[in-house]
Amino acid sequence: MDLRKLKTLIDLVAESDIAELEVTEGESKVRIVKSSAIPQNQMVMVPQQGVQQFSAPAMHAPAAAPVASAPAAPAEPTGHVVKSPMVGTFYRSSAPGAAAFVDVGSTVKEGDTLCIIEAMKLLNEIDADISGTVTKILVENGQPVEFGQPLFVIG
Repeated sequence: MDLRKLKTLIDLVAESDIAELEVTEGESKVRIVKSSAIPQNQMVMVPQQGVQQFSAPAMHAPAAAPVASAPAAPAEPTGHVVKSPMVGTFYRSSAPGAAAFVDVGSTVKEGDTLCIIEAMKLLNEIDADISGTVTKILVENGQPVEFGQPLFVIG
């Protein structure tokens, strides 16, 4: 599907009362959702499901609802926290069904692989920066992670 068609579909959704539009053309599938929760004109691609999602600007976005007070942040874990060096998808093993690189209680040396983060179809190994024992794994397999997000605690 070419960009002109996508732009036309996005404009159609933005100017109408349609909240969501899904179009399949051949093997391409596009889903356009009008939502005030996603910043306007942001393109979100979801490669794991093979669906591209585009947000159309909301014409008359409702006023933001008052935000309830956030619960208290959990206490910082004791030990060395290994943080994500990039945005991507967290994987505990090298392939589906393969054994995880580390589990809680695993002893690691500096330079041992802890996990893989997939970013833009590239698999990036994340290595331990200190030696110790993995005391916590803070992310679920297949979960998206942000830059600086805590992944592991090594004690």
